[in-house]
Amino acid sequence: MITDIINKKRLGKELTFHELDMFFNGYLNGEVKDYQMSSLLMAICINGMSDEEVFSLTKIFIDSGDTLDLSFLPGIVVDKHSTGGIGDKTTMVIAPIVASLGIPMLKMSGRGLGYTGGTIDKLESIPGYRVNLSDEEIIHQVKNIDVVITGQTASLAPMDKEIYALRDVTGTVSSIPLIAVSIMSKKIAGGADKILIDIKYGNGALLTTKKDAEELASLMKKIGKIYQKDVHTIISDMNTPLGFCVGNSLEVLEVIDILKGKETNNNLTKLCITLASELVRMAKGGLIEDCQDMVMDAIKSGRAYNKFLELVKAQGGDISALSVSKKYKYIKAEKRGVVDKISAIRVGELSMMLGAGRKTKEDSIYYDVGVKLYVQVGDKVKKGDILAKVYYKHAPHLQDFKDIFVIK
Repeated sequence: MITDIINKKRLGKELTFHELDMFFNGYLNGEVKDYQMSSLLMAICINGMSDEEVFSLTKIFIDSGDTLDLSFLPGIVVDKHSTGGIGDKTTMVIAPIVASLGIPMLKMSGRGLGYTGGTIDKLESIPGYRVNLSDEEIIHQVKNIDVVITGQTASLAPMDKEIYALRDVTGTVSSIPLIAVSIMSKKIAGGADKILIDIKYGNGALLTTKKDAEELASLMKKIGKIYQKDVHTIISDMNTPLGFCVGNSLEVLEVIDILKGKETNNNLTKLCITLASELVRMAKGGLIEDCQDMVMDAIKSGRAYNKFLELVKAQGGDISALSVSKKYKYIKAEKRGVVDKISAIRVGELSMMLGAGRKTKEDSIYYDVGVKLYVQVGDKVKKGDILAKVYYKHAPHLQDFKDIFVIK
């Protein structure tokens, strides 16, 4: 029967709810082996899934664990997810902004696997910050200060954790149906009323083309409709790193600068304002321009930064103990011209080599290493100008990464 299901999907045929349920729950229970699940995942990756198969698998993932009931919270509860990319630290900026405007923001985030740390790794670079909160602690904190950023609880969609770990080592991470199921099962189980998904495409993202990003957006909206969740999507570019910093502690420091209003003119700040404004509109209604004014006022008044400090303190973190490596090298311009390109994927690969990311879930990472960019696309530079500062534990061979910057 197991082989029959694999062969059916290998031939591009549609699997029934019963077949998917038996196979995936069999894997969770240890009855289906890694190599069998790997075969099915690869068949799905190659042949895709129908909408009905995606709806079925989403339900199977949700039903594998508990769901949070957030009906005790006043008003609309919003949630946000990003498909990830190089320098993506939007959650740490957006959550305190939205919460400072009285909108409950309960965000369950993950660890990074690949070029840089995930949101949880970045927050763990703040000494003392606790990311493993119980359901009771999560509910208590969101009631008290309107914001929580924690790791996914073990009881929410546990099947996703097991399947994702296998997808990562079998080359099946970039499957659009499997991405949709993974994200939406966790978001629906998380209990929010309205969900905003930031879908990234480009050389530094899971999806390389805008067409794929649009396909994923459409699919996730369909899943949301099934579960009576209002799902909004924003498609954003990930060919260039987000912001100036890539690396865990460095990215937290950049978040602080944005929330203090010090960083106003880069792609990260602009995206965060767009996302936060959309979340406010989803929760409160009204014109997007008015919501953007509220977001900007939250930053300028200091309320957003104070909410970030409140969040960190509530989860045991000590911002004053945040640090970066004292060892660093510079990447400098070799000629005069205009910065035409900054490769997201190459910055990510350098960050990975420095130790800011992990190749397997068991790998440890260095919180204090990474890359700080000093230029943006379109900037004019002279020969010898600093393009980036590279923080390291073990001296890197930067000659291998000269192609990060294209100057014309």
